[in-house]
Amino acid sequence: MPFDEMNHDGKVREAYAAVASWLAANDIDTLRERHAEAEAIFRKIGITFAVYGEGGDPERLIPFDLIPRVFSAAEWEIIDSGVKQRAKALNLFIHDVYNDQEIFKSGVVPTAIITGNDAYLSSMEGFSPPLNVYAHIVGIDLVRTGPDEFFVLEDNARTPSGVSYVLENRSTMMRLFPDLFTGGLVRPVDGYPDLLRNTLSECAPPACSGTPTLVVMTPGHFNSAYYEHSFIADEMGVNLVTGSDLFVDDGLVFMRTTTGPERVDVIYRRIDDAFLDPRAFRKDSTLGVPGLMEAYLAGGVTLVNAPGTGVCDDKAIYCYLPEIIEFYLGEKPILPNVPTYRCAEPDEYAYAMEHMSELVFKEVHGSGGYGMLIGPAATKAEIAAYAARVKENPRAFIAQPTLSLSTSPTLVEAGIAPRHIDFRPFALVGKEVRLTPGGLTRVAMREGSLVVNSSQGGGVKDTWVLST
Repeated sequence: MPFDEMNHDGKVREAYAAVASWLAANDIDTLRERHAEAEAIFRKIGITFAVYGEGGDPERLIPFDLIPRVFSAAEWEIIDSGVKQRAKALNLFIHDVYNDQEIFKSGVVPTAIITGNDAYLSSMEGFSPPLNVYAHIVGIDLVRTGPDEFFVLEDNARTPSGVSYVLENRSTMMRLFPDLFTGGLVRPVDGYPDLLRNTLSECAPPACSGTPTLVVMTPGHFNSAYYEHSFIADEMGVNLVTGSDLFVDDGLVFMRTTTGPERVDVIYRRIDDAFLDPRAFRKDSTLGVPGLMEAYLAGGVTLVNAPGTGVCDDKAIYCYLPEIIEFYLGEKPILPNVPTYRCAEPDEYAYAMEHMSELVFKEVHGSGGYGMLIGPAATKAEIAAYAARVKENPRAFIAQPTLSLSTSPTLVEAGIAPRHIDFRPFALVGKEVRLTPGGLTRVAMREGSLVVNSSQGGGVKDTWVLST
């Protein structure tokens, strides 16, 4: 049986005592009424996401579960220190990749993993951003399999999303159940926008004098995460801009305003590298700003996260994170990786192919739960078709054991039932690494499903970190 976050060995775990009392005091009909209220709040505010490739209106509400996921203070201490360690190592690795490449010279990581990586940008070679920070916002996906067993499932350093749900989930719970938050038992998460603003300001470019001007840059309202872009800009109190709102002049970036051009120092961009600058990347991009990369490399503006940061999102790089942490920090990983078979390695490839029905296969460049094969849930035909893909290009795949992800009590049609969950805390990297005490808990709403991604039916929960 999977580890249940609330009930273990026939007892309610201490961290869940308040949640258990609350559930005992509220019948299912009351919870359903409150769930309908939460949906109405989400709809009124406009908390939606888009699923590309669907007919009709792709905008939908993300399923929100009322029953929170809880971490004790001791559990959070492990997560906090482990995520900070990983965020530091990732930034040191990216800096080394684009500069001295000592980790390749030492033989710890094979050079081919980078040279064959589509996210690698030769234009970043020899460049060091302010404070040597490339990944200012890092989302680390964690899973749990037992009381003291946390594993890193994935690193998200390109443009990690989901923090708007962290804040809105908490706001909704506090509105519906204010009594749950009396006494200061649950640590607040509403400090995230200020922490983000401070982090971005700390990474202002050399050309900045005085208080930095920050903006959030979005591809526009058709983007699947547009709600989050707008939300973050509002919460930080900065302008939300598109590429057409900005222009470059004499190595500096300006924003068009009703009172004339205004200097911009830091751009929190939610646009992929390829579309940032039609002069530097895709010439057909209408989303970017001509000359932006030139201004960035000259120290006229800071881009968050830095272009080329995606080199460490690659699942082939993920396999080497334990060695990367030890190489740069001289420490053992606090949070271990999920055991992983690299299909690029002949011996590991052979084992993985022989055990396809037992393993989870993932594309090295895949995301969002797409392009996966969950062996134990797949048919023989599906396994055979996937095997043909892997044989064609083994380097493009990794395989992992099917972990027994922890479950959390969840309100579903049949009542309250266990559903599998994962967790994404967000690290902010500036002069130091900071974590808001909480994060995004995603839940697989379908019984038995291990896929928590919102694009495939997953939902979200409020995440509590207890103060004691």
